[in-house]
Amino acid sequence: MNPYVIMTDTTADLPESYIREHQLAILSLSYTIEGKTYDRENPLDVGEFYAKMRGGSMPTTSQVNPEQAKEAFTACLEQGQDVLYIAFSSGLSGTCGSGMIAADEIRESGLYPDRRIVVIDSLSASLGEGLLVHKAVLLKEVGKSLDEVADWVEKNKLHLCHNFTVDDLFHLHRGGRVSKATAILGTMINIKPVLHVDDEGHLIAIGKVRGRKKSLSALVDRMADQIKGYEDQNDVVFISHGDCVEDAEYVKKLVQERFGIEKFIINHVGPTIGAHSGPGTVALFFMGNPR
Repeated sequence: MNPYVIMTDTTADLPESYIREHQLAILSLSYTIEGKTYDRENPLDVGEFYAKMRGGSMPTTSQVNPEQAKEAFTACLEQGQDVLYIAFSSGLSGTCGSGMIAADEIRESGLYPDRRIVVIDSLSASLGEGLLVHKAVLLKEVGKSLDEVADWVEKNKLHLCHNFTVDDLFHLHRGGRVSKATAILGTMINIKPVLHVDDEGHLIAIGKVRGRKKSLSALVDRMADQIKGYEDQNDVVFISHGDCVEDAEYVKKLVQERFGIEKFIINHVGPTIGAHSGPGTVALFFMGNPR
């Protein structure tokens, strides 16, 4: 079995300690705020990023281009490793497409005839993408081959459930998810949307409740419906947040009380996704059906 590396994106929002421990390769999407551009190699403190957003700064984001993907792939190939790239949802970014173009160009070059690159569209985002990567890492670390891991990811990625809510509807309005009128009215009467990522990897609003605590509870209510039959695949649950760790901990407590799950990874929604979801986002990720 050829050695291989698992690669993903900064949009997977995995903690740096996890990335180092499991020796993941990372493709970095960039973002610009207040005229300055940042990426994984030149980051802005995530708390400062959200403070700037709360102060009215509007960030923009950029996808990975094929040349960047080719450079990252080549670095692995030259070390004698194949690549399994689990990419940010094609429904939210062109980054996955750039990875596919780069992989094709490398194959056509004939420079690495004994090496392989497998690109998988995760159809996932934030720690949903991260949880899918985590499942792949566990399989790799018990000796599964690249093909075995890739096959599992492809067969199970649509069972990676994403439920999330936001605190400020205007960020969703900027991204075209809700109308301006909905954002204004919803803000006035304290409406909080509940959203998920669908089978095409798009962010979709699926409900709304009045009040922050009810919106957080709604995430766990949906989990109760979706987790049935998948309990044994949820030894760990991932939660990401837009600089509101207390709310993430509240969701964790609800999950613990309701399902008896004790292992969690909690981390910030990174700037690339946070630029569109805004401060106050809370997202809950687990295995279930339907997505």
